[in-house]
Amino acid sequence: MPFTALLGATALRAEPQEVALRLDWDESRCTTAGLLHGGALMALADAAGGWCAFLNLPDGATGTATVTSATNFLRPVTSGHVEAVPRVLHRGRTTIIVDTEVRDAAGKLAARVTQTQAVLR
Repeated sequence: MPFTALLGATALRAEPQEVALRLDWDESRCTTAGLLHGGALMALADAAGGWCAFLNLPDGATGTATVTSATNFLRPVTSGHVEAVPRVLHRGRTTIIVDTEVRDAAGKLAARVTQTQAVLR
């Protein structure tokens, strides 16, 4: 996925059962307070969730597109890295719903993102 390269994310796993993307803390991805920017966390989760949905497409589908995305930020990330791991909550004919946990380097939940992906044909 070209955007993940631009974001600086690294794919750790990419299988239908589990996708995992990692993003290292870097000053260029932070707010003025040194917190990993919420937009970076959301972008990482959206990329991971979209990839997971793509790998779980029903027969005859050609791709996915994010329709809705809801993010809950639970703790700031000031160093280390984050990992986004999505799981499919619903795999339908027209939509796939994915829940993505974003955890910090200590394994603590930093954000949770639930998104609906449209199934493209």
